[in-house]
Amino acid sequence: MIVAVVNFDLPAPLNTDEARAMFEASAPSYQNVDGLLRKHYLLAEDGKSAGGVYLWESRDKAEALYNQDWRDRLTARYGSPPKVSYFDSQVTVDPSSIIVG
Repeated sequence: MIVAVVNFDLPAPLNTDEARAMFEASAPSYQNVDGLLRKHYLLAEDGKSAGGVYLWESRDKAEALYNQDWRDRLTARYGSPPKVSYFDSQVTVDPSSIIVG
C-alpha cells in the first residue's frame, strides 16, 4: 500500500467549522476513486494550511488522481500548488486488526 500526504497553503486561515464545511463539500468526489482506500482531511492548527492523508492500493492509482488537471484545480481553488509526498506502507494498525500489505 501507498500513503500519499498532500498539503497546500491556504489564502487565508480557516477555523475548524469553515474547514469541515469545505471538506464535507469535497468528500463525495473521492468516494468512488479507483484504488483509494481511505482519505483523512487535514487542517493545520493555525488554519493556514490544509491537505489530506490518502491510503492507496498502489502508487499508479494515486498518480492517476494527482494529474495536472487536479493540481491546476487545487492551485486555482486555494491559491497555491499542492505538494504530494509518497510513502510505502508495509503495515497498517487499525484498532481491530493489523493489516500487512
